[in-house]
Amino acid sequence: MSAAAGPKSKGSVPVGRSVLVKVPATTANLGPGFDTLGLALSVYDELIVTARKKPGATVEVLGVGAGEVPTDESNLVVRSIAYTFAAYGIDLPGLDLVARNSIPHGRGMGSSGAAIVSGIMAAKGLLEGIVEIDSQGLLALATALEGHPDNVAPALFGGLTIAWMTPEGPRHKKLIVHRGVSPLVAVPVESIMSTALARSLQPESVPHEDAVFNVSRSALLIAALIQSPELLLAATEDKLHQSYRASAMPETDALIRVLRENDLAAVVSGAGPSILVLCSDPSQRLVATELIHKHSTTPWNCLLLAVDFRGATVIPHSTEAVA
Repeated sequence: MSAAAGPKSKGSVPVGRSVLVKVPATTANLGPGFDTLGLALSVYDELIVTARKKPGATVEVLGVGAGEVPTDESNLVVRSIAYTFAAYGIDLPGLDLVARNSIPHGRGMGSSGAAIVSGIMAAKGLLEGIVEIDSQGLLALATALEGHPDNVAPALFGGLTIAWMTPEGPRHKKLIVHRGVSPLVAVPVESIMSTALARSLQPESVPHEDAVFNVSRSALLIAALIQSPELLLAATEDKLHQSYRASAMPETDALIRVLRENDLAAVVSGAGPSILVLCSDPSQRLVATELIHKHSTTPWNCLLLAVDFRGATVIPHSTEAVA
C-alpha cells in the first residue's frame, strides 16, 4: 500500500472518541549501521487525542518542548494525524491534543520520529472500526513523513530493528536484544544538532575499504546485540559518518574517544550530539558516567536506560464528550 494513496473508506470519527498513545525514544545508527539499525529506549512521549466538533486543532504541550513547539495545526503530531486520515480518504475531525513529552529535542534520540509515530498511532486509534492500518501501513506512513525508517521502525515496533527500503516501500525486522546489554545515553544540556546539518557534513561517496569495514562491523553488531555483548566494542566501530560529523560536535567526539579508550562501546546517538554507550553489563554504565563527568567541559545528563521491547501503543482513553 502506498502511504500517500490508501484505499478510500466511508465513515467518520465519533465526537468525543479519545485515545492514549505512548511512544519510546530511539537511537539510530548504533555506530556502523547508518540509516539501517535502530534501538527503542525507555524514555517516552505520551499523547491524548480527542475528537471534537469544532474544526482545527489545539495542542497543550507539557514537559519537553512546552512554549517552544507549535500548538496549532502546524504541530508535527497534528500534521501526522492529518496525513494518515488523508491517506485513507477520511475527513479529519477537530482535535484536542495533550502531549506529555519526555524525549529530548534535537539531541539524537528520535524526537521527530516519535512525534510522527505518535500522530500515526493516534490516527490508528481514532479510526478503529472505520479503517484498519496494519504494521506495514504504519511503517510506510511514518517513513513517508520522516524520510527514512531507521528511527520510526524501533519507535513503532520496539527492540532492535533492521530497516531497509524496497521498490514496494520500507521493510523492517525486529530482534530481541541480549539481556546483558545495558544502554546509557549521555545528553548534553546546552547543545543540539540538526539532523539536516549532520547529513550535510557527509560526502556523496566513501572509499571502498570504508564501506567494506562498515559492512563487517554492522554484521558483527547484530551478533553482539542479540548473542555476544562482549563483542560490542569492536562491533561499534564506524568509518561512514561519525568522523565526518565530528567537527560539528567536538565535545561529543572527544568524549567518545575517551570512552572507547576505556573499552566502552560509545557512539554518536542518531545525528547527535548525545552519546550512546552500549554496555555489556550494568556496572560499565557507572564507569561511563564517571568518565563523562570527569572529562566534559559542559553539563551532561547521563540516562541509565533499558531497551523498550514493546514499541508504540494506543488504547482508548476515557473522556467526557467534547462539544
